[in-house]
Amino acid sequence: MCNPNPAHRGHVADTGDTTTAGWHADAGHLVLRLPSGSLIHPTASEVVGAEFKGRLTIRGEEVCQRPSHALPAVKFHRFPPDVGIDVVPPAEDLSRSPSCALRVCVGGRTIATPLALTDDQFLAGNAWYPLATETLAELGALLKSAGIIQPGSITLKQYLDLRRQDSDLIAVVTAPTEPATVPVAAPADLPAGLRANLYPYQHTGFTWLCRIADEGLGCILGDQMGLGKTLQVIALLLRERATRDAPTLVVAPATLLDNWQREISRFAPSLSTCIHRGHERSGYARVIREYSVVITSYETAMRDISILGMIDWNVVVLDEAQAIKNPDAQRTMTVKTLPRRAAIAVSGTPVENRLRDLWSLMDFAVPGFLGDLATFESRYADNEHDAGDLEPLVSPLILRRLVADVAQDLPARIDIPQAIEMSDEAAARYDAIRAEIASQYGKAASLVALTKLRMFCTHPFIVDGGTGDPLPHSTKYARLVEILDEIFASNEKVLIFTSYTKMADILAADIRRRYRLPCDVIDGRTPVTDRQPMVDRFGAIMTAAALVLNPKAAGTGLNITAANHVIHFNLEWNPAVEDQATARSHRRGQVRPVTVHRLFHPSTVEEVIDQRAQRKRAIAAQAVVGTEGGAEDLADIARAMELSPVLAGVDHAP
Repeated sequence: MCNPNPAHRGHVADTGDTTTAGWHADAGHLVLRLPSGSLIHPTASEVVGAEFKGRLTIRGEEVCQRPSHALPAVKFHRFPPDVGIDVVPPAEDLSRSPSCALRVCVGGRTIATPLALTDDQFLAGNAWYPLATETLAELGALLKSAGIIQPGSITLKQYLDLRRQDSDLIAVVTAPTEPATVPVAAPADLPAGLRANLYPYQHTGFTWLCRIADEGLGCILGDQMGLGKTLQVIALLLRERATRDAPTLVVAPATLLDNWQREISRFAPSLSTCIHRGHERSGYARVIREYSVVITSYETAMRDISILGMIDWNVVVLDEAQAIKNPDAQRTMTVKTLPRRAAIAVSGTPVENRLRDLWSLMDFAVPGFLGDLATFESRYADNEHDAGDLEPLVSPLILRRLVADVAQDLPARIDIPQAIEMSDEAAARYDAIRAEIASQYGKAASLVALTKLRMFCTHPFIVDGGTGDPLPHSTKYARLVEILDEIFASNEKVLIFTSYTKMADILAADIRRRYRLPCDVIDGRTPVTDRQPMVDRFGAIMTAAALVLNPKAAGTGLNITAANHVIHFNLEWNPAVEDQATARSHRRGQVRPVTVHRLFHPSTVEEVIDQRAQRKRAIAAQAVVGTEGGAEDLADIARAMELSPVLAGVDHAP
């Protein structure tokens, strides 16, 4: 005989009848305890039948009461609640791993309860709910498609696989429901042989790149110019070479190949490098494969895709990756066929014009992640709303820090010397001028004799009298435009120093035409009384702007702290002149780090000037070093006359 009013102690019912099965709560589930002591785990359908339809025989066993009579404190619900998957994104720097949890939602309120996909019913607090088995099956399929065995901490790849499902059952939440279960990643150890001390934000970036590479994914490294993107990548490549025996391919604009090789030799000399370019490049994959890092241009990568495509690259790095922003370009389509375990797109301007720019870079980094281009463009229009919808999807794969974000880590002045290779045509013309000077002056060549070489290195128009767009005729000018693109995109100001009035006029006219921005010139032609008023007007401009200056005419007396970028378009033989010019912006009153770009052509007179400046600064930091025609000056002149961009070697294996 069943007791009609059983005592309720917690969630355990005492029926007082030892001949029938009784309802009990057990670890979030409803169970039946048989007289023998064994348990039956009823299905949600069986519980609903007993509670709402009076079906009190379950699997041949008589049940004396409805569940609510046995457990009066529990409210039984006939219809299933909403269920789904809550996904927690990784921290921006990947210090916190992504995670996922199964979610139960009733009336818009999420119920925290342990749940397994094998359950079709659950008891949370004083409420019991059935679960829809077809929905559970769909959740299981979503997790399985991402390679997730059970909820909890997941990999970045699993997180991305879940996100790309675009299912209504998946929701992204901003914070983990159980923080203690989400591990915090420790910073990655810097590799042995790295000859650099990383700033904290660079170490964070290196750790982030390591996490991406370890999962065989790809990413966009989009730090603002001056924050050391190249150094962070080199640190990763050094670590990758020690852990995976496969080469890396760096694809960069042709003018920056030598710069990449120099930076690797400087920071990671144990890595063997090869510039794959020109008539002497190897046509055998087995030879190329022997190097730690192979550096090539976009153009050469297109021409040699049949050879480069035979190599299973560990990492493929695209520098100035905005070069593949046009998804329809042959260059873009060819580069994306390169075999790679992991991929890094390096670009300070990952979105230049339209969201399809970002799609193209992301399609290289993680092919297929954003779907095909047609589907992407039908989903995301070029407006702020859609860009906002896209941002949380791609943010785990883009690392973008601004100078302002990490200013406390930075020195007050960031120097960026950049070696920019001449085009083959310009190198041949330079050599012809060098031969002409050698035949005219011989060993009696002086600084005056080198002036024509310095002018040509500044821009061929100065020597040859060319007109029109200066960009196609000078790789240095092309690099200047890339730098200006990023400076002006950040709505910042820049000082550009050049020794030559014709170059100053070319710069000012082209900047006004190309960017529709204010640009004035201060040089020997500018009356002294007009110079400070021009600086004041420059400081009052609320938009991006440029000021072109002669380092001698404007190298002292002026305070131009409105600009936080300085570009030395041609280097000065006397480093003190250059330093005094830089001090126009890098001085008391400047509240932002100043980025100083020093552009020069390697294997030319400009390389001698650069090395001389470094040597002089090391000897006497801020002392004024004059040129007096001493033995050291004559040695520098002689070396300048010997260097040839045509004869410069292209391979290097330290």
